[in-house]
Amino acid sequence: MSKNNKNITLDEAIHLSYSENLENHKHYLNSALVDYLGLINLYRRYVKAKGTSLWDDKGNEYLDFLGGFGSINIGHNHPKVNDAMDKVKELPNIVNSLYPLPGALAHNLAQITPGNLQRSFFCNSGTEAVEAAVKLAKASTGRDKIIYCDASFHGKSLGSLSFSGREKFKEAFYPLLSWGCKIPFGDVEALEQVLKDGKVAAFIIEPIQGEGGINVPPLGYLKKVREICSRYETLLILDEIQTGMGRTGKMFAFEHEEIVPDILCLAKALGGGIMPVGAIVTTDSIWQKAYGSIDKCLTHTSTFGANTRAMAASLATLEVIEEECLIQQAKEKGNYFIDKLNALKEKYNLVKDVRGRGLLIGLEFHSTEGVLNKLTGGLVKNLSMDFTGALITGELLSRHCIIVAYTFNNPNVIRLEPPLNVTYEQIDYMVDSLEKVLQKNKGFLSLASKSTKSLLKGSKHIFKSISSK
Repeated sequence: MSKNNKNITLDEAIHLSYSENLENHKHYLNSALVDYLGLINLYRRYVKAKGTSLWDDKGNEYLDFLGGFGSINIGHNHPKVNDAMDKVKELPNIVNSLYPLPGALAHNLAQITPGNLQRSFFCNSGTEAVEAAVKLAKASTGRDKIIYCDASFHGKSLGSLSFSGREKFKEAFYPLLSWGCKIPFGDVEALEQVLKDGKVAAFIIEPIQGEGGINVPPLGYLKKVREICSRYETLLILDEIQTGMGRTGKMFAFEHEEIVPDILCLAKALGGGIMPVGAIVTTDSIWQKAYGSIDKCLTHTSTFGANTRAMAASLATLEVIEEECLIQQAKEKGNYFIDKLNALKEKYNLVKDVRGRGLLIGLEFHSTEGVLNKLTGGLVKNLSMDFTGALITGELLSRHCIIVAYTFNNPNVIRLEPPLNVTYEQIDYMVDSLEKVLQKNKGFLSLASKSTKSLLKGSKHIFKSISSK
């Protein structure tokens, strides 16, 4: 592709045509992602977002039951957060001084977190929060090992990836950090066994595994984890990047078991779905051991981490969560939603399981990989994934204008994470639409056969390229 040495202006970019936009993505970004979205018919050009809805360039309205992978807890473009952006638009955004907004947000986080969690560090994303937490744990304990769980997901930067549970995302980057140790999720005996040598700095865990398939641990598991970590003086890092900010019917998911972590990781919804914000919150004691002296206070920093706009968005987000009683809404609507989905599970054999808490819900389907593999002559096997979740996702989007997605570590699980102010009517529409999809595909063969036709149609070049490797 020849270069024309002409830049695209912002105004031009906003109004690019469908084909022009795809060309830019194919030539300058991730071309395989363009092929993939086309393969399962998930590409849309959204031009407007408000509340629980998005609109495409043809005026069609879509209900968002993905919620930015747990980032849109307060809804798209909440006016309070947009107003906050306006209030600070003329303030300096990156200031090398003690600016008021980071201090105010840290104060507020100390008020809403239980126990003696007090000191915050701000960064830009979830994976950066995990990196900060792991470094803090090592610096404050002087120990080396980090324990993590299978099927976990803590980010894709090199350090966070080292402590995530799915090999597919890791294998291209070996050797990763060597001081991690993986144990089964929900197994307290395995945890105690690896902590006995007294060399473990921290155990990092999601209270509910998000990308693992919305896996909820056995009741009482986190409380036992807290006891074991305390016994062996190992720090407990809770990754609430996806579960935090009211998503599960509590401000933080660990509150369901009335425990307190040593280090708390936050991101996603903290920025109101408008600004990228990550954070860790820890105790004064842990912070002082790691970074409490003048010679160590600059050991871990972030240029954009506490920028004015990000802090303003987070301050406004906390106000919205409280003013609109979104935590209670998540609890009540989550129970309603799960009951409706369990009723579908009883009626349709394609549904394997319904699990979750609040408005973090996983809907697991039986695998259709075997059938699809036969129908495509082995090509689905070569794609190294199971398409069941993707096929259901495509059906809901194409036929019912509902946005969902499957989880990274278990593609047979569709995640349901709508904004916490989703209405009961919208939940009913989602359930009714899902039932229509299931009614048309009562068995594995029906879904696989119909979906295979759509996979092969217009996607022969993709399969050809795969089979030729």
